[in-house]
Amino acid sequence: MMVDNYITIKEPSEGEYKEKGSKFLAYAFPLDEESQLQSILAELHQIHPKARHFCFAYKIGLDDTRYRMNDDGEPSGTAGKPIYGQILSFGITNVIIVVVRYFGGTKLGVPGLIHAYKEATKNSLEMASIIEKFIYTKFSIILDFDKMGQTMNILNKYPIQFLAQSFEDRCTIDIQMRKSIAEEWQKSFMGDILGRSAKDIIGTEDLGGIEITQIE
Repeated sequence: MMVDNYITIKEPSEGEYKEKGSKFLAYAFPLDEESQLQSILAELHQIHPKARHFCFAYKIGLDDTRYRMNDDGEPSGTAGKPIYGQILSFGITNVIIVVVRYFGGTKLGVPGLIHAYKEATKNSLEMASIIEKFIYTKFSIILDFDKMGQTMNILNKYPIQFLAQSFEDRCTIDIQMRKSIAEEWQKSFMGDILGRSAKDIIGTEDLGGIEITQIE
């Protein structure tokens, strides 16, 4: 069965860990695109101009291919990896955690750094509001005015969300539904319009003046 849901954080959250004078300030943010990374880092650099390290890790999507870890000058594997490990431990995605470190004058060693970055990250995620989100597929339906009543009666049978409607030369209805049911829904909808079983719908069908297009 297609997976179209994931666990993430609702809004930014913060956590903190202190060790031998060093402060580790962890900031967790929702993240849907890598393009958001630079603005997040720029904001934290502005808030903490005297901090020595801005280490981070992020994960996007469901297939474990869109992720990144960065030690930002700390010994290799002591910062980004434990941060990413907590993302995996909490089972979340579409998130970035940046841990800002203020050096306290005493070196912590590799085990100490790994522990500190892990604990700071863990604290930020424990403070976060964890939510479930869904991946949606969107369709646009264009039809003549005389088919509006029939079409709306059919659409209201299904677990869909109406996004927008416009009425110009023809009617346009934009809808969305969970990705896992999109293909089955499209066949069922076309079958209802044509008075046929969904299993008899193969490829593109002439819907008699009703056009349906997947837009996202």
